[in-house]
Amino acid sequence: MTMLKLFGIIFFCGLFLPSQGVLSGLSCAISPGAMEDVLSDAILRTSLLQRHLQGLVLPNIMREGGLLNSPTSITGLHLVKVRLPKLSVRLLSGIGIKMTISARLQLSGNCLIGLLPELIDIFVDVKIAANIKCASFESGTVQVVIEECLCILGTVKVKLLSGLLSLSINDVILAELTTTLPRVVCPVVDIVINHANIELLSTLNAVVPVGKTGMIHYQLASLPFTSGLFLGMDLDGAVMQVGGSIIPHDSSSSALPPLLDNRMVMALREGFINSILVLMLQIGPQTLPCTAESFSGASQLQEAILILLPSECPACRGTSPLTIKITLLGKPVIVLEENKATVELSVLIQLSVKPLDGPIITLLLLKADLRLNVQVSITGGRLVLVLSL
Repeated sequence: MTMLKLFGIIFFCGLFLPSQGVLSGLSCAISPGAMEDVLSDAILRTSLLQRHLQGLVLPNIMREGGLLNSPTSITGLHLVKVRLPKLSVRLLSGIGIKMTISARLQLSGNCLIGLLPELIDIFVDVKIAANIKCASFESGTVQVVIEECLCILGTVKVKLLSGLLSLSINDVILAELTTTLPRVVCPVVDIVINHANIELLSTLNAVVPVGKTGMIHYQLASLPFTSGLFLGMDLDGAVMQVGGSIIPHDSSSSALPPLLDNRMVMALREGFINSILVLMLQIGPQTLPCTAESFSGASQLQEAILILLPSECPACRGTSPLTIKITLLGKPVIVLEENKATVELSVLIQLSVKPLDGPIITLLLLKADLRLNVQVSITGGRLVLVLSL
């Protein structure tokens, strides 16, 4: 029994989810947990936030001296490292997402207390909360904006080599950072979000070659949409043959299955899969020689056929090899049912004999309609369809 493996498209669901309009062949819904992983990979694990905050310079902190305190100035205060960053996501129905980043910022600078200069290290716990919304959509690209950004300070720890630090200086530092940090951190977060959006959307605008027969181009189809339970998106998939001609497919609306406990649910419409099958099953006629070595029982089959031949066909007698030629007719069609999928094919089967000293003689032409069982799986990030008789 012959098994055909059809490798489909590689998908990666990116930053936001689609509107609930006409679906264009592909759509997916993503859980908040999966969304956290996506954004954590794009912003934290790639050190994107660290790189944009690195070397961030804050205004000088100055305090005049009094009767009991020496004048103090902290200059050149800059961010050295983002420690223990953690990202969380909450979905805002119909708006977008609320992203929260908790981290400890390590700041360093020069401190002058009275006449004694030395280095100062400041460790401050921050919680950055940003509401992210889709602003516009055009040609598969979504612009995102931060509607609100808050930078809330927590514990502040100050270290001096001399250890000469009064509680009043600690209070001054906390007051100054509470004012200045949000003004400098939130614009950086805006840059990071837009950079991550561009990187993630690039995964939703891709061309995937399908052997030598053509390619699949998919991109975001409409303005993203959110619900309180999941993120979803519609992708517009175009199946193109070599030369640029597009194989049309039905993109009628259909509902996604419930997310339940899954991290992501993806739906492919029958029409879209059919257009891919047309592209992938563009194979020429297959000729199979029926020799004793290649086909068990070939001699018995040949003898049975020769019995049916009239005596007026002496050229058909003997040991001339038989061949079976199978030609695909029309377009393959996939039928999706609950917990079941089949592919319907029409083929032309031609049984021929080639005498040693004559032309090929066709013994039988048979048109057959085949139904193949389909086993669907995801392997290595690819959709795999295994067809069997």
